[in-house]
Amino acid sequence: MELAAAIKGRRSIRKFKSQDVPRSIITEVLDTARWSPSWGNTQPWDLYVLTGEPLAKFKAMNLRQTLAGAAIASDVPMLEKWPDAMKARYGELGKVVLSVQGIKREDKEGRDQYYQNMVSAFDAPCLILACISAENLVEYQMFDLGLISQTICLAAHDKGLGTCLLAATARYPAEIRKIAAIPENKKIVVGIAMGYPDLSFPLNNFERDRAKLDEFVHWVE
Repeated sequence: MELAAAIKGRRSIRKFKSQDVPRSIITEVLDTARWSPSWGNTQPWDLYVLTGEPLAKFKAMNLRQTLAGAAIASDVPMLEKWPDAMKARYGELGKVVLSVQGIKREDKEGRDQYYQNMVSAFDAPCLILACISAENLVEYQMFDLGLISQTICLAAHDKGLGTCLLAATARYPAEIRKIAAIPENKKIVVGIAMGYPDLSFPLNNFERDRAKLDEFVHWVE
């Protein structure tokens, strides 16, 4: 696959086929991703790959905690107040995600069901929990973790797989540690859902949008 095509063709997948991804394929994806750049070649990431019964336990836990209204206690908190332009983009995506599924704003049951699907990792057969050291500052580690996460998504796309980066899979680290044996000295940052995409599902096909270059590129000549 051409690099430009992979970058533009990769998208967040929100429904996966009920087909397991062979461990050999996951290994190939990660073996490619390990060549991602990092500051000073520090490679500050740890990846925990959940499939099978551990993943089923994770999904059940994450849904149970969500339905119970458990307080979110992410190792890396999400920004609560986004700048206006970013908030507007996020809000617009939310509208598109619901409208493409035919879910109206007043349809609380439909919105709740979508939310439950999300915290269940859209029923992906593989979930990669991306972690960094809790013993170092997060800033450059987060930058590097973003690099390997993007590479994982691109390498998976090249193999015919789909992915979705989900902060909603890292909300209850204390419970996650019980399932995935992640030590306390690792911060759980994000989950990467991975599987074969169901391309017949409308939410995997809607037309996406990105800001124009003149909105964020500043030429200094």
